[in-house]
Amino acid sequence: MTFPPTSEQDDVRQEALSALTATFVEQGHAVEYAQQMATASIFQADLELRNAQMSRLLAWLKDSHPDFYPEALALAESVRQEFERRVTGSYSRAGRFF
Repeated sequence: MTFPPTSEQDDVRQEALSALTATFVEQGHAVEYAQQMATASIFQADLELRNAQMSRLLAWLKDSHPDFYPEALALAESVRQEFERRVTGSYSRAGRFF
């Protein structure tokens, strides 16, 4: 299930990207590199947030719903393996990507 981003979320993301890019430019980086650095920084922060959310959710399941925890853990592992196959190209021959 995915939820489409709202225009407000898009505005906040664009403002964050612009502000971070400007900071990198002020530090002396070329605009092209500053944009890439800002994008990478935001992407890394988003990955860390999602990792923390997943860890918290799994810990909560383990404590509050121990009967569901093993299945949730197995599902998380299968998603990791599927992602790894996609990244390494196992899916590219079949024409399937994210």
